[in-house]
Amino acid sequence: MFTYFNIANPPMFPALVGGVSQRSTHPDPPTPPEVSARLGKMACVTSSVPASAEQVLAGLDPEQRAAALAVHGPVCILAGAGTGKTRAITHRIAYAVRTGAVSPDAVLAVTFTARAAGELRTRLRSLGAAGVQARTFHAAALRQLNYFAPQILGGPMPDVADNPIRWIAQAANRLRLRTDRAELRDLASEIDWAKSSLVSPADYVAAAAKANRGMSLSPAKVAEVYAGYEETKRRNNEIDFSDLLLVMAGALESNDKVAAQVRAQYRYFVIDEYQDVSPIQQRLLTAWLGDREDICVVGDANQTIYSFAGARPSYLLDFADRYPDATVVRLQRDYRSTPQIVELANQLITAGGRASRTGLTLIGQRADGPKPTFAEHDDEVAEAASVASSIKRLLAGGTPAAEIAVLFRINAQSETYEQALTELAIPYVLRGGAKFFERAEVRQAMVLLRGAARADGGEVPLPEAVAEVLSSVGWNREHPPAGGAARERWESLSALVDLADQFIIDVPQARLDEFNADLEQRAASQHAPTVQGVTLASLHSAKGLEWDAVFLVGLADQTIPIQHATTPEQLEEERRLLYVGITRARQTLALSWALARNPGQARRRRPSRFLDGLRPGGATRTASATKKAKVVPQSEDAAVFGRLRAWRKLQAEAQGVPAYVVFSDATLVAIADGAPRDELALARIPGVGPTKLSRYATPVLAVLAGQEPEAVEVG
Repeated sequence: MFTYFNIANPPMFPALVGGVSQRSTHPDPPTPPEVSARLGKMACVTSSVPASAEQVLAGLDPEQRAAALAVHGPVCILAGAGTGKTRAITHRIAYAVRTGAVSPDAVLAVTFTARAAGELRTRLRSLGAAGVQARTFHAAALRQLNYFAPQILGGPMPDVADNPIRWIAQAANRLRLRTDRAELRDLASEIDWAKSSLVSPADYVAAAAKANRGMSLSPAKVAEVYAGYEETKRRNNEIDFSDLLLVMAGALESNDKVAAQVRAQYRYFVIDEYQDVSPIQQRLLTAWLGDREDICVVGDANQTIYSFAGARPSYLLDFADRYPDATVVRLQRDYRSTPQIVELANQLITAGGRASRTGLTLIGQRADGPKPTFAEHDDEVAEAASVASSIKRLLAGGTPAAEIAVLFRINAQSETYEQALTELAIPYVLRGGAKFFERAEVRQAMVLLRGAARADGGEVPLPEAVAEVLSSVGWNREHPPAGGAARERWESLSALVDLADQFIIDVPQARLDEFNADLEQRAASQHAPTVQGVTLASLHSAKGLEWDAVFLVGLADQTIPIQHATTPEQLEEERRLLYVGITRARQTLALSWALARNPGQARRRRPSRFLDGLRPGGATRTASATKKAKVVPQSEDAAVFGRLRAWRKLQAEAQGVPAYVVFSDATLVAIADGAPRDELALARIPGVGPTKLSRYATPVLAVLAGQEPEAVEVG
């Protein structure tokens, strides 16, 4: 049976990223004393540096070079977005190795994902620094714990739980709590936050109140589940990924022999993305270091977007206070984005008061590019259609699909863009989440809706019928739940209700079976496999990536900042999230928002407060958006739009397909706006491809000429 260390305030973390073997058969051997003896402080003098080491410095800018020359710590590199931080730290390590300042096997470079660790190893090998260990916190702790398990635990290494949610479910069941999958995921995240923040079950209630944590369960109940989860793991002789850090830190703090061996092995530490370090990770790092100061940290507090999971940018911001003799280097030359994009990013973050604390102001190094654009739309359908049309033009102009991204705040926003891109035959790849119709809650809802359709007599209006079915699985229009996974589930179900609201406009008196057929058609059209395509991603999952063209969409208040962000700290994290989105773009950046969810709804939304003062001239509506506003029912062009929709309804009924398969509302809007007089002009309308042109050009042009709508036979 695994014996836990009796450490006050036990810690934890969010789950390990990337696969790591749970049984290491190649532990890192301790470094011989003669190797350790070579590691005294060295002056940064380049006159006696071998040519091969001097070559490592070639091509670095002055600030990157200063970082590389500071071969001994403590060193703090404040690195803004796109400033070449990975280049700086890999060249610094390689320079230290080549000058003999450190042996490569005495270096431990720590980052947050297996992908980033792999990139570090690859770059270091190319710089002649093979042998340097680059790992995540959890991979390093796991490797060490595997090696020292007999000394620390008095027996073999326990299993690392591959599915902690099962133990959380058992703990909740013992408390007779009814929890669905989303609530269990939220409980897992909350326990992760508590352990990463060094919060024990006994301290959780007070800590949750202080941190303004939001859960559907009361803090007292969460604390009970947390305690039950820990007990269940003990009984089953398992640990979780957070325990890896806790146990290893405890061993280093309490076992002098283990501490001496680990500290003899690793004497030179580099910590990437230091703004994302949690209290338990900092505790382990402190235990690794002991009383030594050969540590280099690199990060950007302006890109701290994981505070909800325990990240503490204060460790980075206060580094110079903890180490008064530290060398501090600021990387501010932005090689990623055009000066126009850099200027917008600086304006956004300065408005939040962050730049003064970090001392970072990006300086664009690329040639000038187009100014970022701002567009307001009447509804999300029109916004998505406009974005899809812009992407179509970029593709036609030679921009590869893989170099284009659409970024949004919450995953539920993807559905509209999946549909808009599908209608224009633009391939896409959804990053960091399942496609809308592949999500578990959406699949479950569609099964329930199919069952309800068998008993549907048409007495209840479609939107109410859909809402009633979804209420049976806990959905409530007026009371969105707290918690990330539960909120995402609620948003997905709400999107289905919104689709029903729109479907009844397109197909008055529609019943559940017709709506279900529409959903099935949408699901089928969005499931085509793609190898390369436009990236659809949440802002969180876009961290660390970049594209030539980025569309930041859905930038409405209550979405960004998200509705449940209420404290000043939470609001500033939302600002930083938008900052991360802006700094993903290299050349083209478009920002947009919609005033309503669906066409015809009241336009009550307002653009994100973060855009105040950033939009040029205070003019928020684009010419295209203004034109599109004319086709809603109360406008002067309502008759044209109405005739087009009436024709589409007849055509869809004749073919036995959902209305949007003929033309989407967004395409009808564009046709009404453009008022094409011939097939050539109609072919230029976004959403009118060759197939639809050949099928529908004659009746559409007839409707535009004022004739009565009439369906045509489609062969």
